[in-house]
Amino acid sequence: MKNLLSISDLTNNQIKNLILLAKDLKAGKKISEHSLKNKSLALLFEKPSLRTRASFELGIKQLGGNCVYLDNNNIGMGNREPVKDIANVLDRWFDGIIARVFDHETLTLLEESCSIPIINALSDIEHPCQALSDMLTIDEKLGHIENTKIVFIGDGNNVAISLALCAAALGVNFTMCSPEKYKIDGAIWKTALAQAQKTGSNLEWNQNPHAAVEKADVIYTDVWVSMGDEDQSKQRIQDFGGYQVTPEIINLAKNEAIFMHDMPAHDGEEISSGLLYHPQSVVFDQAENRLHMQKAILSSLLK
Repeated sequence: MKNLLSISDLTNNQIKNLILLAKDLKAGKKISEHSLKNKSLALLFEKPSLRTRASFELGIKQLGGNCVYLDNNNIGMGNREPVKDIANVLDRWFDGIIARVFDHETLTLLEESCSIPIINALSDIEHPCQALSDMLTIDEKLGHIENTKIVFIGDGNNVAISLALCAAALGVNFTMCSPEKYKIDGAIWKTALAQAQKTGSNLEWNQNPHAAVEKADVIYTDVWVSMGDEDQSKQRIQDFGGYQVTPEIINLAKNEAIFMHDMPAHDGEEISSGLLYHPQSVVFDQAENRLHMQKAILSSLLK
């Protein structure tokens, strides 16, 4: 594993090993204070963040490394200076780049122009660190990952894409539940289906939330309006009117099903008021596990 731009960059065994390492790091079974000793990483963020920035900065420090935060106001990737030029400069100073970008193509340009590892901390196409952390949380809460059923209700966005690819790689069943025009991108869905055939996953799309959550182990949702889609806000809220996750929706799944959301959440839109604090919600465990999984990713890439 040289870079992490997409879940597709990882094999089934690499994903499983990252989950095992993250569990060991969380339990204190691995000595991690020196994994990044004398290593420095650049946090290259075009988009604002709470969980991603804080967990990466804290994780790097806990692993004994250093980091420098660079936001879009200071860099202006592709505007103030070409991405290729920025990459070649950072390559001389840092041991790795953690990039949170608007356009996935920016990650590709960074990868092509650098000799150091690039980690996707979110793009318009994928959010692999989130999906890997979520699989860690599912394993913790349910005691296993294989043969579970994840139902994602909402937009076929970057989080949904990474979850679908991760599920396909691990033999996890995945149902995408959305209006037809908000399905996961067709080419990416075909990639996930091809992987699912190898692992035995069942991937499907279902337009009906009530039918989709039947026998679900995990109910997952995300915002209807992602960063960069604000101009579509009114239309999206209208289109997703029947897709709000509520206690009634959770009650249609298995009794031990868990509710997940990568946050930030919007009460009254994708979730009913107070749902983050529902007894079956594990959203704050999800947030905590971003730290442990990202430490596992950093340790594996920069060891």
